Amino acid sequence: MNIRTICCIGAGYVGGPTMSVIAQKNPSIKVIVVDVNKARIDAWNNENLSKLPIFEPGLAEVVKEARNRNLFFSTDVDSAIDEAEMIFISVNTPTKTYGAGKGMAADLQYVELCARQISKVSKSDKIVVEKSTLPVKTAEAIKDILANTNTAVNFEVLSNPEFLAEGTAIQDLIDPDRVLIGGDQTEAGLNAIEALVNIYTAWVPEDQIITTNLWSSELSKLTANAFLAQRVSSINALTELCESTGANIEDVAQAIGSDSRIGPKFLKASLGFGGSCFQKDILNLVYICKSLGLNQAADYWEQVVIMNNHQRNRFAHQIVKSLHGTVAAKKIGFLGWAFKKDTNDTRESAAIYIADILIEERAYVQVFDPKVTLLQIRSDLNGLNTRSETENDKFLVNHSDPYETLNGTHAIAVITEWDEFKSYDWQKIYERMQKPAFVFDGRNILDQKKLESIGSVSYTHLRAHETGRNL
Repeated sequence: MNIRTICCIGAGYVGGPTMSVIAQKNPSIKVIVVDVNKARIDAWNNENLSKLPIFEPGLAEVVKEARNRNLFFSTDVDSAIDEAEMIFISVNTPTKTYGAGKGMAADLQYVELCARQISKVSKSDKIVVEKSTLPVKTAEAIKDILANTNTAVNFEVLSNPEFLAEGTAIQDLIDPDRVLIGGDQTEAGLNAIEALVNIYTAWVPEDQIITTNLWSSELSKLTANAFLAQRVSSINALTELCESTGANIEDVAQAIGSDSRIGPKFLKASLGFGGSCFQKDILNLVYICKSLGLNQAADYWEQVVIMNNHQRNRFAHQIVKSLHGTVAAKKIGFLGWAFKKDTNDTRESAAIYIADILIEERAYVQVFDPKVTLLQIRSDLNGLNTRSETENDKFLVNHSDPYETLNGTHAIAVITEWDEFKSYDWQKIYERMQKPAFVFDGRNILDQKKLESIGSVSYTHLRAHETGRNL
């Protein structure tokens, strides 16, 4: 099939950047990104590229090159589906909050709605591509809906999972480790796979494109995220042991990461993983294992999430313990709210849960993040439903200036590893803090010796057994 027009349903963190790069690299193909959220589409169409709904280094430049040339953002979903030969489904698949599988299984209602809308609108043959992270056999459900609701059109369903890391998404798209495409191993299925391969070979070497059947592709995405998250929880599990023995976690990480069989990536001790994928995908994997009666496998993978939650919780409790057992009426400055640097994505950020624990202890949490708005911070905290929105607003403060945020604080918690935090005038910050002053570096990015030399009590619980010293 000759692909002249691509439609992508979903203009979020995956759909927007992915389609922008595809359009940039394939100027002869029209790419239409659609979403029912008008405000989001308006932001994608904003002439001021700093107002794009997603912050990713390099994204604005790609959008600037392709937008209104062959890249378009629209709320007219039906017209885009009708025009396209290939349709990507890139909608949210959150963890279910209701019914069977609550708290573990993926909520596929939006994927099913997309399939039904594609079937309803289509008048010509289509290739439908799963881009959202989905459980194994989801393609089967999509195929069943399409085949039984529109018999006049032939649909081929492919799996093309994303392997993007937020903060480096554009670089990951431009220079991917691999592109994975799964499809039926029939003549029609192989032709559909070839059509998608041809789009990617506009810039990706063909030997980096892996083609499989549908089920292998779907499972590969879940397990890739599970393996990465496992490494994060593994190194974080060792931080507690290091604190108890006097070992230095950075030395340990360097030693084991130097083993070529292990490698150094994802061995950075931290507050744990966040974002939309890792926890959701592991819990989905746990649910699938339990559904198949594989209880030992389910328990193994669930422990990765348990360890992750433990890491951020004990960070919060260590703040309380270090501040003489109480943070009531004390000001705690948060540097960062996004789940990692170079993104404005806050989904499953450690900041949300740490702030919730501290506010429950009646602390005033003052937040600065260079890319996250107060509206988003409030939404994240209120989404936990721990207390009323009014009560959250009483204890939560956001500032646009980091020095104002940290003024008068009893302690500072570094939550996100933004590079700019390292270059702040820490002498100035220290002078304006309550004494004794505490700095809790949850990302191991600050110079601890420098902080201690100016008088801070610096407690870095992720490095070694040091409970802080009042210098």
